[in-house]
Amino acid sequence: MTKIGYARVSTSDQDCRLQEEALRQAGCDVIRSEKRSGTSTKGREELDTVLSFLRPGDILVVTKIDRLARSLADLLKIVEGLQATGAALQAIDQPVDTSSAAGKAFLQMLGVFAEFETNLRRERQMEGISAAKARGVYRGRPPKIDAEEIRRLKDEGVGASDIAKRLKIARASVYRVLGDAPATTKAGETA
Repeated sequence: MTKIGYARVSTSDQDCRLQEEALRQAGCDVIRSEKRSGTSTKGREELDTVLSFLRPGDILVVTKIDRLARSLADLLKIVEGLQATGAALQAIDQPVDTSSAAGKAFLQMLGVFAEFETNLRRERQMEGISAAKARGVYRGRPPKIDAEEIRRLKDEGVGASDIAKRLKIARASVYRVLGDAPATTKAGETA
């Protein structure tokens, strides 16, 4: 049985050292760390690495479940993968051990609360943005696409592909601004 630790923080100004120390004290032979958001498992290369080298009987150890996943769907997907491998999951600061029925139930409850917390944070953020817009403080991200420049180039006879290259944008964006759908050939390719 090998204990493999996984530590994660969300931003570059945060540090994994406390988690790594706790994982070492829990007896982890290998520890992988990364600085990535936990709202998705996409792009979390260290997590992918850890999951790929777990073997039957191994234990994936985290300090808290939210270090592993912030959505119940992602958490359950990870746990199902562990179970298929024959590995287990333990959380140091929470009574989670997927080798027992009680541990599995507690894990699912924690996953629900982690997802709930993420949704609440998103709602508060959207409320803050709405309030800032109402006060005229927040205007959103400035548009990257200059619609007037696209129309001017089109009026000069420049084609959509050349406009896209000149403005360093996708050709689909040019078509969207112009309100034109690209002509398609029989094979479904754009002309």
